[in-house]
Amino acid sequence: MVIAVVGATGLVGNTIIQILHEKGFLENNELVLYASANRDGTQVSHFGKTYVVQELRDDTIRKDADFALFSAGSTVSLEWAKKFAKNGTFVIDNSNAFRRETNVPLVIPEINASDITKKTKIVANPNCSTIALALPLFAISKMSKISKVIVSTYQAVSGAGNQGIKDFKNGTTQKLAHPIKDNLIPHIDIFLKNGFTLEEDKMRFETSKILHNPNILVSATCVRVPVTNCHSESVSVFLETNTPISLVKKALEGQKGVTVLDDTPNNLYPMPSLANGKDEILVGRLRKDMSCPNLFHMFISMDNIRKGAALNAVQIMEYVMQNILK
Repeated sequence: MVIAVVGATGLVGNTIIQILHEKGFLENNELVLYASANRDGTQVSHFGKTYVVQELRDDTIRKDADFALFSAGSTVSLEWAKKFAKNGTFVIDNSNAFRRETNVPLVIPEINASDITKKTKIVANPNCSTIALALPLFAISKMSKISKVIVSTYQAVSGAGNQGIKDFKNGTTQKLAHPIKDNLIPHIDIFLKNGFTLEEDKMRFETSKILHNPNILVSATCVRVPVTNCHSESVSVFLETNTPISLVKKALEGQKGVTVLDDTPNNLYPMPSLANGKDEILVGRLRKDMSCPNLFHMFISMDNIRKGAALNAVQIMEYVMQNILK
């Protein structure tokens, strides 16, 4: 099997390779790495093997690639993903390029892997902040219908890539709109005419598409915070029924990919420091609202580079291997 990684030298690309190694995919399969033109011909080492990084061009596309995992931004995906797909390669794209296309599944495997069919050639990986939100909501929705969600995110600088981390460390603004040290920036992605940012609108649209619920109302405020890695979210969920918080907790505890950390007497709750390097989404601070019986609140932390991007993509690949290409 031939696995191509596009954007292989970035944060997510490197983590994809790490996870492929953890899952044993590098042992008997060929790994092909693509990056920007300035990395063309450079050699990189991963787990005792040396790979030559290539610029993505018509003459370097591997027509025999079984999978192509893209994490190089929407512009690259729009230009090259369909070229891979035309060769029969199964494409998993981590950008925003195809998420809103009706014929492209937007997949969190624990929720809606069955949206992928034998006709599918491109699958979109959701936004990292959407993944952190949607999986706990999915667990809750199996117990009680959700009418509305209000979420505020606290997103680490790693979500802005290597340059975001450099801005944090160096006090620069090459990627971020303002210095992030000792600061919060309520601005992720471009502003839309309605006053929301594209990041906030992604959460609204993507949550609805993944949960197959066009009626769910999601309102987000997305904030960049001075944390190196792991996104967190404060979430308020309106249910259609008055549901005991014990049942909410039980639903979350039974959800694959979610770990409940909710022991406030011992100061145990989700934090970036606990989520870093973890595959699971951490959920805690579960509590009923004091004024609205159908409303409860929770706090979430998740490694945005792992489950928020790289791991989710590899999990999609695994599902396709086991259920579509078998």
